[in-house]
Amino acid sequence: MKHTMRILTALFAGLFANAHAGEGEKVSYPAPEVSGVNQDGATVNFADVYKKGPTVVFFYPKADTPGCTKQACSLRDAFAELSKEGVQVLGVSFDKPEAQKGFKDKFSLPYDLIADPEGKIVAAFKVEKMLKGILSLAKRSCFLVKDGKVVWQDYQASTDQQAADIKRVLAGLK
Repeated sequence: MKHTMRILTALFAGLFANAHAGEGEKVSYPAPEVSGVNQDGATVNFADVYKKGPTVVFFYPKADTPGCTKQACSLRDAFAELSKEGVQVLGVSFDKPEAQKGFKDKFSLPYDLIADPEGKIVAAFKVEKMLKGILSLAKRSCFLVKDGKVVWQDYQASTDQQAADIKRVLAGLK
């Protein structure tokens, strides 16, 4: 019975998430000033990135998995257009730097992927965690930071429509 209830709960949660994916909400609160190690082992201070322009911080469960690849590649494919508007992009997951590097290289991702194996960045952004076996994974989420403030958040972020969601939000901020 417990197993059946878990399956039904997961099914309904999945249906609900898909129905509302990409909507997000406009907000205004100070962006977390955290730092993490990127795919190359270099420390990335988020506050320094925020100063360069609007910043997309997206969280994904696991590097090189189908949904995460769609989300990351959506932002990759729109990166030139987003860059013209001064937008920075940071991807974050619990993966270690080596896994982030493999993911970045395999899909030619033009932005930093931040390793957060201890979950400090996940906690700072109040991203939910999911358990898969013994693994702790970040729930797919996305944030837009502008002028040091989170101005939009989506705790049910889309996959292949992530860039379209960001473009829509940016257009609404003008």
